[in-house]
Amino acid sequence: MDKRNTKQNILEAALDLFSVNGYEATSISQIVEAVGIKKASLYFHFESKQAILDMLIETIMEEYQNHSIMINARWDDDEYVEKMYGDLSPEIIADGIKKQISFNLHNPHVSKARKMLVIEQFRNKELALIQGKRNYEDVMNYNKCLIKLLIKRGKLRQDDIDVMAAQFASPISVWQSMCDREPDRENEIYDLIDRHVKQFYEIYKA
Repeated sequence: MDKRNTKQNILEAALDLFSVNGYEATSISQIVEAVGIKKASLYFHFESKQAILDMLIETIMEEYQNHSIMINARWDDDEYVEKMYGDLSPEIIADGIKKQISFNLHNPHVSKARKMLVIEQFRNKELALIQGKRNYEDVMNYNKCLIKLLIKRGKLRQDDIDVMAAQFASPISVWQSMCDREPDRENEIYDLIDRHVKQFYEIYKA
């Protein structure tokens, strides 16, 4: 087996197991059994299970960051805003949200990593911090900036930004989590997102 392929196979098998059992409950023995190698071969590539986790987090977070509208948004760049959000209509905003959710659900690495973080958030401090940043801080920061932009452009009226962002983001997060458990409901949540964004605009209409 090619050494580079062996290393990648270890990472893929570990992520598969971490996303089902969690990091803490997965053993080195389970990983080598899944790959079909001996422990010595695993330790040639990684000195520990923690080293496997560290590389997974580094590579998956880079993959996520490259595709995340929440991290990459440039709110002060008018050209970027125009390209991404056009006339800031409810339809365009909803489409952007749906594209991000589709990526989160269907990218195999990001999807499995998200499940691992959910499992480990109450027993692994390092992963709990990542879970909190990705699923709360990044989400709320993005939505507060989006709401501020919509108010500035006259799409929404001025109100409590923090509360508006929470009202806007929370149902979407719930629907995405529901789809993690029940993937056949994906089209249903996209319809809900369309209706939710449209109603939000109506409620806070300038």
